Amino acid sequence: MPTPYEVVTESIIKQLESGVAPWRKSWRTEMPANLASKKEYRGINVFLLASLGYGSRYWLTYRQAQTLGGSVRKGEHGSKVVFWKIDEYRKEDKETGETENRKSILLRYYTVFNLEQCDGIKSPEPALAVHPIEQCESIVRSMPTPPKLVQEAQACYRPSADTVGIPARSAFTSAEEYYSTFFHELTHSTGHPSRLSREGIMEHHPFGSEDYSKEELVAEMGAAMLCGVAGIESRTLDNSAAYLHHWISRLKSDSRLVVSAASQAQKAADYILAKGPAEIEPDLKGGKETETL
Repeated sequence: MPTPYEVVTESIIKQLESGVAPWRKSWRTEMPANLASKKEYRGINVFLLASLGYGSRYWLTYRQAQTLGGSVRKGEHGSKVVFWKIDEYRKEDKETGETENRKSILLRYYTVFNLEQCDGIKSPEPALAVHPIEQCESIVRSMPTPPKLVQEAQACYRPSADTVGIPARSAFTSAEEYYSTFFHELTHSTGHPSRLSREGIMEHHPFGSEDYSKEELVAEMGAAMLCGVAGIESRTLDNSAAYLHHWISRLKSDSRLVVSAASQAQKAADYILAKGPAEIEPDLKGGKETETL
């Protein structure tokens, strides 16, 4: 009887050989806005807030939360936004004795909280229901010495800090896509020297290069395999195939590259699933790091 790994690999190859739809990013990044005024933030504030990876685009101050009948959840930390405070005043010219209009411009900041950090306030836009999936949570918990999880606007793995960055669950179009993305980054993290020490993950490769592309194949194959183990591959396989097609097109446009990537991906998936060390053969090479998506 074929394993989930073999079933997923064969399904992906069939899709690659028959043609696939374009890859889609599975999480949303919307322009941040103030909930009370409904005005969108501008300038550096867009980057300050959007980079934090929350699913809601709305922000408000502590006082605004209270005014709207809600509260900031205990223990939550606010984020800084800046604004220019412009005041006009009149000043006398000592030489001529005339008064003239002057402006003072000061850079100020204040603290805001995302709507997801608050209780008792209804969002003006209905939130997607992205609930945990126990089979997937079990896989995440099974990983020995996992990397640290950090909420960010993009999904990535940083070897130097050994951290996985990922947007909030509520930013994803579905729970299945959240876990598929999470599994992708966890697969990258298995290449760390403290785990499988996979060739390529710790070396600096430019985005889109051959070595970078090959590591992306391994990570996405690992994610697809873990989705297969969790039983959610029917909801994520199309997007995985499209993502793999994107990177294969940068190599030799050979769908069978998935087979070679699947070998390393299976070792990564086995590691995450806490299979016995005798079943996993580390690739004992290392080097400089690159941030992988």
